[in-house]
Amino acid sequence: MNKTYIVKSGEIKRKWYIADAKGQILGRLAARIAAILRGKHKPIFTPHLDTGDGVIVINASQIKVTGRKLKQKTYRRYSGYPGGQREVKLEVMLERKPATVIHLAVQRMLPSGPLGRDLIKKLKVYAGDKHTLTGLKPIVLEAKK
Repeated sequence: MNKTYIVKSGEIKRKWYIADAKGQILGRLAARIAAILRGKHKPIFTPHLDTGDGVIVINASQIKVTGRKLKQKTYRRYSGYPGGQREVKLEVMLERKPATVIHLAVQRMLPSGPLGRDLIKKLKVYAGDKHTLTGLKPIVLEAKK
């Protein structure tokens, strides 16, 4: 009889991926990044453990969206005070904080709770083509066609 193998925390080997967001569609890129952060691409995937790898995203300011999302999609936040709800359109958000757009898209695809908070720490997003993480041997994440 075959038994299911459960991976232990010390047996997980992590890699770093570099994803170039230039010309890629926001939702499709975010879904691939979320799967890598979660570890779903590995045969040792365990739903309740962090088996995923790290991802560095460059060129976040050159991401694409389809349809009329630039004008219609809004990001809402609330300060907790009366009248403290703020809305920002995607078009304005891409001009001011392009890294936040990708960060929020990926974060909202991850589980909420302690596991999701640990997973999102392995995501680094940069608006330009330079990143500050050194000493890593990253794997380039190619765009799917």
